[in-house]
Amino acid sequence: MGKSKWIRALLSVNLCVLLIGGMGGQAMAADSKTASNVKASTAAQNKQQESKARTVITNDGEVDDMNSMLRFLLYSNEMDLAGIVLTSSVYHYAGDPDKGIEPYRWTGTEWLSNMTDAYAKAYPNLSKQADGYPTPDYIRSVTKIGNISYKGEMDKVTEGSEFLKKLFLDNDKRDLYVQTWGGTNTTARALKSIEEQYKGTDQWAAIQKKINDKLVLYIILDQDDSYNDYIAKSWPNIRIINDQSNFWHFAYAWKYHTEAVNSKLHGMWNYDNIQHDHGPLLALYALMGDGKMIDGELAEEQRGSADYLKNNPQYDQYDFISEGDSPSFFYLINNGLRSNEDPSYGGWGGRFGKVNDKLYRNNVLDYDVYTNRYEAEYSLMRWFDDIQSDFAARADWAIATSYKDANHNPTLTVKEGLNLTAKPGQYITLHAVGKDPDGDKLTYKWWRYFEADTYNDSSVAPAAEEKQMAGDLLLGIHRPVVEGEKRNTIGLKNSNTATVKFQVPKDAKSGDTIHMIAEVQDDGAHTLKHYQRVIITVK
Repeated sequence: MGKSKWIRALLSVNLCVLLIGGMGGQAMAADSKTASNVKASTAAQNKQQESKARTVITNDGEVDDMNSMLRFLLYSNEMDLAGIVLTSSVYHYAGDPDKGIEPYRWTGTEWLSNMTDAYAKAYPNLSKQADGYPTPDYIRSVTKIGNISYKGEMDKVTEGSEFLKKLFLDNDKRDLYVQTWGGTNTTARALKSIEEQYKGTDQWAAIQKKINDKLVLYIILDQDDSYNDYIAKSWPNIRIINDQSNFWHFAYAWKYHTEAVNSKLHGMWNYDNIQHDHGPLLALYALMGDGKMIDGELAEEQRGSADYLKNNPQYDQYDFISEGDSPSFFYLINNGLRSNEDPSYGGWGGRFGKVNDKLYRNNVLDYDVYTNRYEAEYSLMRWFDDIQSDFAARADWAIATSYKDANHNPTLTVKEGLNLTAKPGQYITLHAVGKDPDGDKLTYKWWRYFEADTYNDSSVAPAAEEKQMAGDLLLGIHRPVVEGEKRNTIGLKNSNTATVKFQVPKDAKSGDTIHMIAEVQDDGAHTLKHYQRVIITVK
């Protein structure tokens, strides 16, 4: 993702106080006495646990793209990686001597191969911790250079655009998530090449349908004009998930949160748990004032320098810099939250509202228990501690020479299934069953993700939403709680045990949904979690 001008805008704004801590909670499973009234979907649960999202990453080589890529490699076993394509953005481009265009903040291409070489050294250890890690040779084979010469440049057919074109046209019927960490221009060039080849032929309608059925563009910001100028106009039926502001809260705006949000973003936590003594791969991870300099970057953007710390005293050495692009693959990790089934469900990548049948945007708000108001960004911030703890465990995997030398996530199932139906007023009991591969002690928590429900707790009209802006930059969407407004009114019994009981509201209407989250946590290093989301539909 791109930024220097935007970061200066961020620094000029007095951001609101935001907090986060753990995940707080409650959720559920159906009463044995009423089991006959509950329809479970065990097959759906098994399928959800086994499936992997197929994805290709496009990025513009900024420091936070590099950090996101390092984290992604630790999670690359959780997804089906189809490719990595280097592209440009309005903030980073290689230049074009023939056109007199000078490079701007261009960090080159070698960092990608260097990172893969470092991954190769970690690969034997990672492969001992979990199945499914792609080989270094495979990653090299699917890493391509796309349209990098200038912001939004999509005239040239490039190695990267032809690679994307081939992916878009292949016969794999699964969704292909195109993570967009920089500009959309290489994606746009691939689509333009498809249009040029097929438009006007008798295959064109079928090709359009194939592309529309397959692609999901997960766009972090809009970092060039190629989406608005070409993709949105020529391919209006491609599905889009657009994070326009939430990502900032795992990016350059993080320092303006309160300490409850940032407990695992500060210097020594990052140094001890991620960068230091975690092997050559994590040694590449960039932290504030760590001495790392990035070729091609502007002097004022060299966050690893002593001068940067001197000029920005709000930061301490080894503080988190940014991973504003990571939410795009957090969304795809199959951790039981089921977020990639529907963007409105919410999960590690945040929660999104439906703008139309093809577009989801981060315009829905979760209740921040610390600021006592509703905030769009809290749908991402609420997971920070869990996300960082999990990252630390994966960093340990990179240096663990045997399975027993690291901690691994527990697993979790719900006896009654994940998709249930119930009547208004019905009592439901849910049973969570956790297992831990390391034999660690497990604890449970259930909580209701009431913001994701369609059941409405309150009849009071909500307050108007307020956008927080820095110039033309959206930082957050907020609304206060109004007098008499109710929230999370469903009481949970034994929510800190494996078995929870609750009553479906008597005023629930047919079709209303209630989202209950089960968490299991081990007591090993970094206290890892797994989740399951149970969705109860009122009949």
